[in-house]
Amino acid sequence: MTADPTGSRSASGWVRTSRDGAVLTVTLDRPDQLNAQTPATWSALAEVGASLDDDVRVVVVRGEGRAFSAGLDRSVFDTSSTTAGGLGELVRLPVEEAQERIRAYQAGFRWLRSPAIVSIAAVQGHAIGAGAQLALACDLRVFAEDAQLRLPEVSLGLVPDLTGTSTLVELVGYSRALEMCMTGRAVGAAEARAIGLATLVVPGPELEDAVADLSAALLSPPVGASRATAALVRSAVRSDFPTQDAAERAAQVQRLHDLAGGR
Repeated sequence: MTADPTGSRSASGWVRTSRDGAVLTVTLDRPDQLNAQTPATWSALAEVGASLDDDVRVVVVRGEGRAFSAGLDRSVFDTSSTTAGGLGELVRLPVEEAQERIRAYQAGFRWLRSPAIVSIAAVQGHAIGAGAQLALACDLRVFAEDAQLRLPEVSLGLVPDLTGTSTLVELVGYSRALEMCMTGRAVGAAEARAIGLATLVVPGPELEDAVADLSAALLSPPVGASRATAALVRSAVRSDFPTQDAAERAAQVQRLHDLAGGR
């Protein structure tokens, strides 16, 4: 799959892309199934990430129809099935191979924190399980008022394994993240805004315009300063004070040299 101005669609992952200047929009395109995901979806998402060119600065992830994503497609759940990509296939693989398979699935999510971009999840309706983790994989989340995020994996005897736990703890803290994952309860838009999960909450009809406005605001600073600042904010999550202070010094000196050189 390539990201191009005319748009493209994955062969079997129900993912399509469209490009408007420096903004790439990635759409889960399976509205009749509430954008339920399969391993093919994650492969398609990983291909999008691998195809990014340096001119892309903002990536918007959205779901077609009335839901962002209802999570994992039910056909994948049966552990007794030998369907390719299903949980049953994972059970039958050697442990290390099964973990490598999941690593490949995670690649469809982790690229949304790539250094050169800022990613925005436009969330309406349900964002459940893999859908919730896809929203969490993004840097920012704009919720419609009807949005609900839920991580029900533990109730199915599973764990969240698509990069969601690290981001959730970053956003809401250990205790609240533990409570959300262990209970699998739904978090509505108002609570999501209050606890830092949602960057912005808007009425449903305003979701597209709100995301467009946010994208434009993110594109307004010079690209070099924008990317350097994003890198600093991301590193601050895990760095101690001396390490972060040093990163700021180094980044600022580099920016001064770039500006002096006309970049």
